[in-house]
Amino acid sequence: MPFSDRRDAGRRLVERLRAFRGAEVVVLAVPSGGVEVAFEVATALRLPLEVVVVRKLCVPFQQPLVFGAVAEDEVQVIEDDEMVRAFVSGKQRQQVLLEARDTLARNVIAFRNGRARLPLAGRTAMIVDDGVTSGATARAACASARAQGADRVVYAVPVGSCRPIRDLAALADNVVCLETPALFDSIGRWYRDYHEVGDAEVVDLLDRANNRWLSAASGNAGPPEELISDGCRAE
Repeated sequence: MPFSDRRDAGRRLVERLRAFRGAEVVVLAVPSGGVEVAFEVATALRLPLEVVVVRKLCVPFQQPLVFGAVAEDEVQVIEDDEMVRAFVSGKQRQQVLLEARDTLARNVIAFRNGRARLPLAGRTAMIVDDGVTSGATARAACASARAQGADRVVYAVPVGSCRPIRDLAALADNVVCLETPALFDSIGRWYRDYHEVGDAEVVDLLDRANNRWLSAASGNAGPPEELISDGCRAE
């Protein structure tokens, strides 16, 4: 078991991401578990931290099975082959989509807590999660970053299933994964502590990371003005 917890995974991941550090980079955490990993990355590299909110589309009555994912801005990734294999009807698909969009909208409100979304146009989106299983949410996160105008997408995770990680290379400009075990059935098995991360903790980590970034940036040339005016603010 390679990681004691998500913070440990994030600190290890930092060493593989230093080459991507730059004034144009925004770290995007995949909630909820990915926020703890991304917090370590953002604070170590002195970068702003944002969330890319995604929701899996689970096969009805077979929750471990996934046939896609949705993200903000009406982004959706549907795996038609999985739908066919799982006998998901058009009506069931529509119902799952509606429920996922409703949950996603509520998550956006909870996670951003009244704060505007940080702009990605012309920037590098460094997407960080705690792991990749089917790859559906990872693909939706990449598509969301592209839809927001990101010039470059880097996808970084501590651990992931081999095939989904390989497939991400077609969507992201760079993929960084510390562990790709041949036998992989769940993310939680690769962490000694894999506790549930609540909404309040997500908001707290976002605030703490961005306040540290603003404080560090104020001693240098300062953060880009559009990031301050559109989202980040010091408390």
